[in-house]
Amino acid sequence: MTANRESVLGVLATLEDPISGSTLVEAGLVKALTVNEGVVRFVMEVSGSHVEAYTALKESAESQIKALEGVASVSIVMTAHSTKKAPPDLKPSRSSEPSGPQKIPGVDRIIAVASGKGGVGKSTVAANLACALAAEGRRVGLLDADVYGPSQPRMLGVSGRPASPDGKIILPMRNFGVTMMSLGLMANDDQAVVWRGPMLMGALQQMLTQVQWGALDVLIVDLPPGTGDVQMTLAQKSDLNGAIIVSTPQDIALLDARKGIDMFNQLSTPLIGMIENMSTHICSACGHEEHVFGHGGVAAEAKKLGVPLLAEIPLHIDIRLAADGGAPIVVSKPNSPAAEAFRSIAKGLIAKGHA
Repeated sequence: MTANRESVLGVLATLEDPISGSTLVEAGLVKALTVNEGVVRFVMEVSGSHVEAYTALKESAESQIKALEGVASVSIVMTAHSTKKAPPDLKPSRSSEPSGPQKIPGVDRIIAVASGKGGVGKSTVAANLACALAAEGRRVGLLDADVYGPSQPRMLGVSGRPASPDGKIILPMRNFGVTMMSLGLMANDDQAVVWRGPMLMGALQQMLTQVQWGALDVLIVDLPPGTGDVQMTLAQKSDLNGAIIVSTPQDIALLDARKGIDMFNQLSTPLIGMIENMSTHICSACGHEEHVFGHGGVAAEAKKLGVPLLAEIPLHIDIRLAADGGAPIVVSKPNSPAAEAFRSIAKGLIAKGHA
C-alpha cells in the first residue's frame, strides 16, 4: 500500500511530544502536511525555548516515515516561535537576526522583483527578465517566492515535482536557460497555501538554502505583492543586492508602490530602479495609441526618488498569451517590441553590474 496522508499521520500519532506528553498530532505541532508521489513534507512548529528537545523527535519522525512503503523522501522543516509576549514593534530590526544576511553558495547576485499591489504584472516581468538575461548569456535562476499565487511554473512551461535525492537537497527545474524553483511545483494547481508567518519564512529559507542552484550570475526572486513576512525574511536573511519595483501608471498602484519602496529603504536594500508596466496600448486594428492606465506616473516617481526608470512596457495581448502559453514573449517572439523592451532592461542591468 502506497503511503498517504492518513498513514503518515498514523506514524506521527504514535510519537510523543516531549513537552506536553500528548502526541505530535494532538499537540498541533504538525502543519502543512503534504504527501505527493512518495514525497512527504510538513512543518513542525515548536516553542523557541525547547528546540533542542525536539531535534531527536524530528529525526525519529523522519526515520519512521521513511520506513513506510512507497515513501521516497521526507522533508521536515522545524520552525520555532517565541513563548514570550512583548509589545509589537512595527519597525523592521536586524537586531533579532544575529547571523545577518547570508550569501547563497554559488550565487553571485540576488535581485528582488517586487510590487506594492497585485495585478500589475510583476510575475510576468520577472519571468521575461530572467529569460532575457539568459538570452544575454548570463547564468540565471528564478525563485518564485509568491507563495500565495505561484505562477512561474505556468509562465515558464515547467511541470512535475522537483526531485530530492536525499530528502534534504532539492533539485530545481530548468527551461529556456533559466533554473527555476517554485512552491507551485509542490502543490496542486487548485490547492491553497494556508500558512502563517513562521511557515512562510521556513519555506522561503528552505528554497533559498536547500535548492541546488549551482553556479549562477544572478538569482531573480519573484516576491508576493505588498510588504510582509516574505519580503522581510529575504532582505534580512539573504545577501540581497537590490530590488526592482513594478507598477502600472495610475495613482492607486503608485500609492502602494511607494509603500514597497519605503519598506526596502527601511531594510537598507538598494533600489535598482522602477518599471512602468502596461504603459501604453496600441490598437492592433487601427494603430491608435491609448494610455489606458494613464502615463508617466512611474517615470515621475522614479525621478522624484532619484532612481532609474528601467523601461515602459506596453499593454499587449501577445505578452499575456505568451505567459499563459508557457513561453514568455522574450522566448516566443524575441523580435517583438515588447521583447526588445525586456532585453533592453537585461542589457542595462548587465552593463551596470547588477546581473
